[in-house]
Amino acid sequence: MEELPRWAELLFNYGFPVTIGIYLLFRFERRIDSLTMAIMNLAVSNQNQKRR
Repeated sequence: MEELPRWAELLFNYGFPVTIGIYLLFRFERRIDSLTMAIMNLAVSNQNQKRR
């Protein structure tokens, strides 16, 4: 049986975890953006409450 080239072995060993990691980063980026907007809105409403 012929051995796999080194690049193919690396791809098979690390390709799946890297793909999952990239997918999760993109998903969490959207959540972080929405959390940032919520915090900014909260800060603005807090400032408006202090002015009253």
